[in-house]
Amino acid sequence: MRGARAQPNTGSKEGINSSKQQKKKKEITIDSFCTGNEQRANETEGEDPAKEKSEIPANWIQALEELKMKFKTQLRESEDNWEKNLKTKISHLETENSVLKAKINQLENEAKEMKDEAKQMKDEVKKMKDDLQRKSDQKEKDDQKTKDEIQSLRTRIQQLESSDLTRQQDTIKQNQKNEKIEENMKHLIHKTEDLENRSRRDNLRIIGLPEDHDKRKSLDIILQEIIKENCPEILEQEGKVEIDRIHRSPPVLNPQLTTPRNVIAKFKNYHTKEKILQAAKKKSFRYQGTTVRITQDLAASTLKKRKAWNTIFWKARELGLQPRINYPAKLTIFLQGKVC
Repeated sequence: MRGARAQPNTGSKEGINSSKQQKKKKEITIDSFCTGNEQRANETEGEDPAKEKSEIPANWIQALEELKMKFKTQLRESEDNWEKNLKTKISHLETENSVLKAKINQLENEAKEMKDEAKQMKDEVKKMKDDLQRKSDQKEKDDQKTKDEIQSLRTRIQQLESSDLTRQQDTIKQNQKNEKIEENMKHLIHKTEDLENRSRRDNLRIIGLPEDHDKRKSLDIILQEIIKENCPEILEQEGKVEIDRIHRSPPVLNPQLTTPRNVIAKFKNYHTKEKILQAAKKKSFRYQGTTVRITQDLAASTLKKRKAWNTIFWKARELGLQPRINYPAKLTIFLQGKVC
């Protein structure tokens, strides 16, 4: 690398020295040429004028002098141009020399960087090798631990498989017991619901009665007035119907509800209750200009089941299918006089 740098400098110096020597040689030649001409001119002046005039014409001497001056001028111009070109070439050589130096420095820096990178890569490779060795050792330990755990699990699986048959048999027996318990529960729920409905067989539910009337009159008197206004033929000899008890349901008013609470009335005579219910099915009952609806009082579970039929019930009524909900919550449809 250093030898490559030294060669451009030596060549440039030798070129400069040779150019200077050639310039000096040319200057000596010109001076000697001019001096020789002057000497020849002086020698001619020392000779006989008559002889000169006879040998060389005067216009030739003048032309020769002009030619000599023109030649000197051209020589000076060529020397100046040659010197300028030489300087330009020298500057180019110096510029190229500096560029070569910069490239050499750059290559040296790159070589240094590559050397550092190679060293760094060597360190990284060594580190990776150590890491791989450490991971390999750890993997062997983990594999051995996994094998031990697998063996332990196999032992436990064998123990579980040995007892699985017994558990399956116990599960089958328990499922059979659960099914029987569920059947009993359904039967008991049905019985309880039936008993609750039967305990309400003497009750009627009045829907839509405004609660403002409760502030002026008792519910007992309001019920008597409803019966007297809508079905007076049901009234007994004393002009009223015997009632065991009457109340609002639920007992506590919820301020968020916008509809009035239902009224539940328990009659002492089942037949009287049935007459009022049949009359309510034939026409709508009213009380002081307000329409009230009277239905059979049933358990909450039965009412929920009947409510599930509402959409189908009203759609069947629109189609003229004469739907009817039988006790406790069974939908019946009449089509052309026949039950479907």
